[in-house]
Amino acid sequence: MIRVAPKMMGASRRSQRQRGKSDEIDAQSVARAVVKDGVESFPAAYLDERAMDIRLLFEHREDLVRERTRLQNRLRWHLLELCPEVEAELKRGALSELGALERLDRRLRRLSPGVRLRIAREQLGHIRALTRQADELERELLGLIRAYRPALLDEQGCGALTAALLIGRTAGAQRFRSDACFGRQSGSAPIPCSSGQQTQHRLDRGGDRQLNRALHTIAITRAQRDPATKEYLARKEAEGKTRKGALRCLKRYLARRFYRLLSEPPLPAERTITGEQAAEPAKTLDAPAFDASRDMSPPSLAPGGIPARPVPKRETQRVTAAPNPMICIS
Repeated sequence: MIRVAPKMMGASRRSQRQRGKSDEIDAQSVARAVVKDGVESFPAAYLDERAMDIRLLFEHREDLVRERTRLQNRLRWHLLELCPEVEAELKRGALSELGALERLDRRLRRLSPGVRLRIAREQLGHIRALTRQADELERELLGLIRAYRPALLDEQGCGALTAALLIGRTAGAQRFRSDACFGRQSGSAPIPCSSGQQTQHRLDRGGDRQLNRALHTIAITRAQRDPATKEYLARKEAEGKTRKGALRCLKRYLARRFYRLLSEPPLPAERTITGEQAAEPAKTLDAPAFDASRDMSPPSLAPGGIPARPVPKRETQRVTAAPNPMICIS
């Protein structure tokens, strides 16, 4: 799978004679952009089985949290009509805690029955179930990341959810040539906006905003709790940078740091032993004899875990201009 930025499609579309938008026009625009820059310049995104599981679980949890937020807003609207003082006493994030939800349910049971009260209690039950499910998914993600890339969890400010977001949105750090490319993808590489003798940079609003969200979470946490990070921000502000400018420098450093961590090979997957295998200790405990003639490495994977491109059997000439370029883009 090759990902093409929409701005590159727009640049190739401006040179077309045909106006409008359709699937055929979009496909031709993508193909022209790829042929112009070369297929090799577009990195292929790839997630192995364990990384894909982490991303799917994280996105499923995000869907549950969004659904819970919608129900919490509706419940607060009903509480304003049922018992305004109870709604005023709710602190920020209280409706996401199981203890606070249990106390709220006990207070609602003391009110006079009605349709609004019944709806509010049903919504409260749904919120409680979604909270339990989200907590279970977070614990499951923590276990998967500890068995996959535990070095991410050792970094201050990087918890299980942030690490899962980094793994899922990076989609293989090997597809980036350097940490500068990763910084540009994450939106942490500043854009120069100097004028005359004034040298300054501005915020990059492009790139993967979810990846930038993970780096921003780590930067904010370290700025509040890490003494070394506080000294770094103070030194940048003493150099003449604003608070936001110093934070951008910190995020660029974090992009470099986490690019190196994500470039390291993950831990090998643990072999699970079934009940039938456990009943045969001689086969599972004795090490087999080493056979040098057998190649245990998968032939279709590159050293970085990314499927290698198939090598053509014969030399082909590159066509620079074709009426219908055959390129699979998604």
